[in-house]
Amino acid sequence: MAEIKLFNRWSFQGVEVKDLGLKPYINLQPIVIPKTGGRYSNRQFYKSKMNIVERLVNKLMVPGHKSKKHLLTSGLCTGKTQTIFKLVKEVFEKLEKKTNMNPIEILVRALENAALREEITSYQMGGMMVRKAVITSPQRRVDAALSVIVQSTYRKSFGKKLSTADALFNEILYAYQNDASKSEAIKEKERIEREAGGAR
Repeated sequence: MAEIKLFNRWSFQGVEVKDLGLKPYINLQPIVIPKTGGRYSNRQFYKSKMNIVERLVNKLMVPGHKSKKHLLTSGLCTGKTQTIFKLVKEVFEKLEKKTNMNPIEILVRALENAALREEITSYQMGGMMVRKAVITSPQRRVDAALSVIVQSTYRKSFGKKLSTADALFNEILYAYQNDASKSEAIKEKERIEREAGGAR
């Protein structure tokens, strides 16, 4: 039986999640076209049943807003899934050419590096608000990492000369290299964990 490869090009064999906390939540089941058409939407924690590349594609379709700052419209991103597939293929080709590595593995390592471990929650005690550091759940870690990577990609390319493919390539590559000076995802992770450290 022929091996199942992403877009008939990139193999899932040998790609493993090294972060044991994220292992059940980053699905690397081999798939040719990362589109299940909502097959798992009625199941609990359905996002974890989807291939991680499909989750990236879905995020790129609806990048959303950062916090309450509705500065950029994401209406331009919706449309044909085939357009996003071409974008992801172009990014993966650039990653493979730049690093001589499997781009699926680079994406997984980037998500592991960008996944924050603790954050701050606020609750009311008496008449004042108290901020407390809490451990972030594994599924939220993956969600937050994908969201920050896609949102920073959209902000860097919206109305700019930099194309979306180049912005996404840069974000994934620098997150893989764990470079906080160039990756918004790593910078945001370090900022939140620094605040949580001060609220312990």
